Amino acid sequence: MAASEFILCADDYGLSPAVSRGILEALAAGRLSATGAMTNRPDWPRAARELAAFAGKNWLGVHLNLTLGAPLSAMPGFAPGGALPAIGRIARARAADLPGHEIAAEIACQLDAFSQAMGRAPDFVDGHQHVQALAAVRPHLFEELSRLDLPASFWLRDSSDTLPRIQRRRVQMLKAATVAWLGRGFAAEARAKGFSVNDGFAGFSSFDAQKDYGRAFDRYLVAAGNRHLVMCHPGHVDAELQAVDPVLETREQELAFFLSDRFKSLLSQRNAALALPQRQQP
Repeated sequence: MAASEFILCADDYGLSPAVSRGILEALAAGRLSATGAMTNRPDWPRAARELAAFAGKNWLGVHLNLTLGAPLSAMPGFAPGGALPAIGRIARARAADLPGHEIAAEIACQLDAFSQAMGRAPDFVDGHQHVQALAAVRPHLFEELSRLDLPASFWLRDSSDTLPRIQRRRVQMLKAATVAWLGRGFAAEARAKGFSVNDGFAGFSSFDAQKDYGRAFDRYLVAAGNRHLVMCHPGHVDAELQAVDPVLETREQELAFFLSDRFKSLLSQRNAALALPQRQQP
């Protein structure tokens, strides 16, 4: 029996057909615990049909997106040109600085788009560029989630970790520390409202195709928390992805690593295993 289990969650399902196809390959191979879906993307309705086969086998959630592409709802104040703003618009904003009613409505639409397409509530919510934990977003997320009939096992991603753990991993420490600072207090607020969250978070990457992803992944398992979660971004590349996102070649590299014997060997060496809904709740 493995000494420790961790959640390996692929972000960006639905971002483009090729990204979704790569994530489906990893799910089918048993190399992922979870994936979060970008339900505002044009390909989501089609991609949802393929993802449904993994319901109950893997955690399937909403990858809340407020920074890429077009919103599902009218957002004249937040996205006046019909395109969601860059992360800098909301990263350090207070809830009072942004049109909260628009953000709340868009969160509701993205949650509803998941439930409508999948015929079930999401197992969890996380966020593209970690927006779910930002001070300007989290109150609206908590409010919208409180309106839903969620499963008892539902959980939220805490994108932060403690500074000692971040330092021990020695991977993208500044990025990890910045996200932890921006999301400070999120886990405590979520728990106070009755939501489960992960304990331990890693997966920050430079998205540099010249670097060895497998070596970085090994470091992600260092100083694991009690309910450790590692984010990842596997997938294939297509024209739709190239048009909207700068992360390209490394998606192919991550996918190849997860499908390789090297990944299995690394888990064996670390005496680690993927957590799955049938065995563990976050």
